[in-house]
Amino acid sequence: MVRNILFALAVAGASSPLVAAQLSVRVVDASGRPVRDAVVTLYPAGNAVRPPRAAGRFIVSQRNLQFQPFLTIVPVGADVSFPNLDPTKHHVYSFSAAKKFELKLFAKDQSRTVHFDKPGVVALGCNIHDQMSAFIVVTDSMWTARTNAQGMVSFADAPNTPARLNVWHPYIRAPGGQLQQAVAAAQRTASFQVRLRPPPAMSMTDY
Repeated sequence: MVRNILFALAVAGASSPLVAAQLSVRVVDASGRPVRDAVVTLYPAGNAVRPPRAAGRFIVSQRNLQFQPFLTIVPVGADVSFPNLDPTKHHVYSFSAAKKFELKLFAKDQSRTVHFDKPGVVALGCNIHDQMSAFIVVTDSMWTARTNAQGMVSFADAPNTPARLNVWHPYIRAPGGQLQQAVAAAQRTASFQVRLRPPPAMSMTDY
């Protein structure tokens, strides 16, 4: 399980370096309250783009008839394990464009692994327990993080170049739960005000 991920990973063989500085992003709801666990991704222009490295161990457990954690961020190319810690069988699946898969019935203390090779949001479900839901965000940018309790994300090494910021949250009222805005080269702060819909019952137990 990886929380508050920030894929600040250098890539060998990069072209001439750009001056980096901190970029802070705040996400609030329609009433101005901080939005926690929104996924913010920075896409710099041109040759400043850097993919993340598919390193680390990523786990989405099934425990107490829920996926834990509710939200996971992984880099493109990551393998995610799905251990079953419940005394009942699970049947994990996704119909998402970024990754369609099906893990047919597996029992307690068994695990299955899925390789995530495309960027995008992957919604998870269980074919037996309808109340189970979760999300995996597969990112193709090393500048990806989730907002804290204050609705803030900071990228300490953002390139000093024009860029695009994306923000995603499962309950944002927008196509695909996502909004974006342009960032100027000298811009050091940005903010999003989003409209949220209420979460479904029983989906936030380990968020």
